[in-house]
Amino acid sequence: MTIKPVSFTALVFFLLTICSITVKAQDSKVGTWGIVTVVLPGDSTHKWGGYTEFQTRTNNVFSQFQYYEAKAGISYDIDKNFTALLGTGHYSTFDYMDVGKGPTINETRFWEQITSNQFLYRIKLEHRYRVEQRWVNGDYRNRFRYRLNVFVPLNNTKIVAKTWFISAFDEVFLNNKVPNFERNRISAALGYQFDKSWILQAGWINQYNYSATAKSDKDNIMLILMYRIQRKNAVQREHVPTTSD
Repeated sequence: MTIKPVSFTALVFFLLTICSITVKAQDSKVGTWGIVTVVLPGDSTHKWGGYTEFQTRTNNVFSQFQYYEAKAGISYDIDKNFTALLGTGHYSTFDYMDVGKGPTINETRFWEQITSNQFLYRIKLEHRYRVEQRWVNGDYRNRFRYRLNVFVPLNNTKIVAKTWFISAFDEVFLNNKVPNFERNRISAALGYQFDKSWILQAGWINQYNYSATAKSDKDNIMLILMYRIQRKNAVQREHVPTTSD
């Protein structure tokens, strides 16, 4: 039996939003991150592109919903290896023990970023530089982020249709207030590109948070589903299946 990509999308969304079925009300050491992304990439003919993305997170594995975010952006390909992007998003965090009382944290965010790619035969490198303007419960903050993402196709030299690949990244978060270091994320995943449009990744992500008064980190199971919009008569070039978070 073959699972169609559209059916798989519905399955992932169902698993990640049915989190009202909870287990014991306590902080879990392992949670879940679900990411669904739709991308309109640039190409040699079309410089402008964009994306939209939805995320949900749970305190426990597929249970105890506590977070969602929805965001979108407009991109412009400076050349085949450099892309500029303007983005905005809304982010809400809930108390997983009492989701019904509404979000405890609401955030609106704008950002500007530059992404550069290096294609070194099988190894694909992505460098992402981002500056964020954030309103967290009405309090304005700035943040600066750098992410190094590595992709290695396993059964092809490029990540194209019917390709298995490994992806890994590390991202550092800094702000303009002491202590300047705020967060680090590290992740590793196994991915598969079904055709020109559908890509699935499953793996692990750890988020370490630091402040002057507290430190914390958490492991999460990560599921990513990406749909890449294909333009008619577009001149195809190599793209990496990067997450936009």
